[in-house]
Amino acid sequence: MAGKGRGSNYLAVAVGGLFILSIVIIAAYSFLPSEGCIGVVEISGPLVTQDVPASLFTDEQKGSQTMASEIKEAGDRPDVRAVLLLIDSPGGSVIASQEVYESVHALNKTSVSFIREMAASGGYYAAAGTSYIVANPDALTGSIGARATLSDYSGLMAKLGINSTTFKTGDLKDMGSPERPMPEKERAVWQSIVNESFLTFRTAVEEGRKGRLDKAGFEEVLDARILTGRQAKKIGLVDELGNKDAAIAAAARLSGMKGEPRLCEISSGARRGTLFGSLSAQALQMFLQGASGFHVSYT
Repeated sequence: MAGKGRGSNYLAVAVGGLFILSIVIIAAYSFLPSEGCIGVVEISGPLVTQDVPASLFTDEQKGSQTMASEIKEAGDRPDVRAVLLLIDSPGGSVIASQEVYESVHALNKTSVSFIREMAASGGYYAAAGTSYIVANPDALTGSIGARATLSDYSGLMAKLGINSTTFKTGDLKDMGSPERPMPEKERAVWQSIVNESFLTFRTAVEEGRKGRLDKAGFEEVLDARILTGRQAKKIGLVDELGNKDAAIAAAARLSGMKGEPRLCEISSGARRGTLFGSLSAQALQMFLQGASGFHVSYT
């Protein structure tokens, strides 16, 4: 009986020892450095503030608030070592462009932009907030500027015999009315608004690309011209020419990741394709901008 008791004690000690060893191993493993992943966020299509649901004529379009929340999620996740923005956008709303830029600029970890086909105007604005920019050599980028369009239908109205009378409390209360030619006083006010938006854009680019811009070249392209990836790199608007793999490698290198980098997509949901695709999505956005009257945009 005594021998059996000692055997049971030995077994209990052995089991207890294995249990403790397992806990130690698990604890030690949890403190080992993890390579983590590269968080991928898509910035695509015209930049708008609100989500646009899918319809017969348009794809589902993420708004800037959704994009910003995805970027913030990538920044907050402990397993994300770097954030990679896949940008394919012609720009869009001033507010939407600024909201995406600010969310990127606020990241406390490495961020890289990849321009595959287009990151123009507001699209480049978003890229300027990242630590590093990789562009396809033939991608289109630049278009650093702001614009707004107002129509004058007074000539057509006169031909049709249409007259209108406006009662107002101030000279500029009906600024931008399409029913009459625009006086110089109004023109100066509208131009000041566009100039202010442009200055915000320019300042963001200069801050994001500090120490990398060719000043003379940068001043030259502030006429809002479109640039290829090659041209943008010469000026310092782009850091590297290459494909998506090059952008992934840059994100891994700059964040200190070792080995084969793992990607983790940060998405609020897949875009749903529609009958007419994304060609009409931009047309719809341009129509909505026109219908809303005076609209400053980075497009």
